[in-house]
Amino acid sequence: MEEPSIIFYVGPLAINSVVVTTWGIMFILGTTCWLLTRNLSLTPGPLQTMLEGVISAMENSIEAILPGRSQQLLPFIATLWIYIVIANMVGLIPQVNAPTGQLSVTAGLALLVFLSVHWFGIRNEGFNRYIKHYLSPTPLLLPFHIISEVTRTVALAVRLFGNIMSLELVALLVLLVAGLLVPIPLLMLHIIESLVQAYIFGMLALIYVAGAMQSQQNNKGNNT
Repeated sequence: MEEPSIIFYVGPLAINSVVVTTWGIMFILGTTCWLLTRNLSLTPGPLQTMLEGVISAMENSIEAILPGRSQQLLPFIATLWIYIVIANMVGLIPQVNAPTGQLSVTAGLALLVFLSVHWFGIRNEGFNRYIKHYLSPTPLLLPFHIISEVTRTVALAVRLFGNIMSLELVALLVLLVAGLLVPIPLLMLHIIESLVQAYIFGMLALIYVAGAMQSQQNNKGNNT
């Protein structure tokens, strides 16, 4: 897999092709969302119906994990899902590497999930009540709780990176061996895997956030 090429510099900071691709994805997402939502009507057409169906499916998935909190979590989880799907599929474009095939990108996404877990937990439970669950049932378990938080964040980053990188490597090897004889099955595999990996990442993020928001309830259940 090729290393990202340097496009330009901002002072001492090198801006590579992955960063430029990510900016492009963000711009396309922002523009598309603006265009799709500026003329919503009470009698939706096919495009609006499809958009509402996608949002409803995401909302139902969140509601199944954390009932009553879908409106609070939908912006964050839906953004993760949509961004990762597009970032994964960008690899289908010739000469463009998927940003999620770089460990630095997936590490950034995992770090965002890590911070969001604690943000939602503290916002829901309050700082003092939230911190207490790291000291339950005994403060001696605090180091193990911290290790668990760190290792699952690392695993979240490595899982997405490994799957997308291996998918692109397999696609490259198949194309080198078989030429253009098998493009359609390969494209379908890439699309399916992109959707699956985005869904898994988003669901894991949702489960981690749900665990943080329900930490006090879990502690009460353990103490009874």
